[in-house]
Formats: sequence, C-alpha cells, structure tokens
Amino acid sequence: MIIGQIDENDDTIKLDLDLRCIDCRKKVPGGVKTSKKYHRTEKFKTELKNFKESYLCGICRDRHRVKEKKTK
Repeated sequence: MIIGQIDENDDTIKLDLDLRCIDCRKKVPGGVKTSKKYHRTEKFKTELKNFKESYLCGICRDRHRVKEKKTK
C-alpha cells in the first residue's frame, strides 16, 4: 500500500505498521510505503489516521458493495 505521492527520484521507506481491516481485523499485507520527505509531515499523519479508521480488506469491501447494490 502506498500512502502519499512518491516522485521518481524520491527515496522510499517501508513501514510495517499494525494496520487491520476495520470489519474482520485482517492485517494489511505488505505494509505501507511512502517517501522519506512525506513521512515526517502532518499531512502523512492525518492521512495514515484516516486510513486506519476506514481500511477494508478486499473481501469486506466487496461484501459492503454487494449490500449497497441490494439496498438500491
């Protein structure tokens, strides 16, 4: 998963954070990548917080989409 924008010449870092699906609690596979410049900014912290609060794995995301289609 990539958070933020990584330019062509930017150095990247990989973060192994404990990010889990908000529905089934599965762990995010592969961790998170971001640029070194963006890593220490407030915008990154805000984006990561929002991501943690709303992340759904593929199975749960599909399940929620099907429920929405049935209710329409």
